[in-house]
Amino acid sequence: MTFRWINRLALAASLALACLAFAGAARAENPTPAALALAKELVALKGGAAMFDPLIPGVIERVKNNFVPTNPTLLGPLNEVAAALKKEYGAKRVDVLNEVARAYAEHFTEAELKDILVFYKSPAGRKMLAEEPKAIEQSLRAAQDWAGKFSDVVLQRFRTEMKKKGYDL
Repeated sequence: MTFRWINRLALAASLALACLAFAGAARAENPTPAALALAKELVALKGGAAMFDPLIPGVIERVKNNFVPTNPTLLGPLNEVAAALKKEYGAKRVDVLNEVARAYAEHFTEAELKDILVFYKSPAGRKMLAEEPKAIEQSLRAAQDWAGKFSDVVLQRFRTEMKKKGYDL
């Protein structure tokens, strides 16, 4: 995994954790314009724009790359079309951010969104915004290391238990 990918994953996990951490019993099925505005502010504060910026170019590259194996001689023209589409569709990132904000506004009441924003604007909230991606990255590495060690323990147990049954693995 590249650091950039891990960083994006950390931001996505951060957004998901924020949803879980602040989830209230109330759910706004039809959010008010004020709730949507607060949710947009929250998404921006949490770094949503940076997290979703690669989405549109990524989709365009993925679609382009579907054509390359069967049309390798068209790589140049396909790249030209991809570059043009990235420029043309770049403004659609606002649509993505609006959808993300809508999701927040549907899961949190207006009052909850205000409270969440107050937190993220506080010194502790600003520190969380700065440090949480690093903590998540460190946590993911630690969990991966732990899982690798645990896998060795489980593997040995399988061998031991299967040996008791007369099988050598």
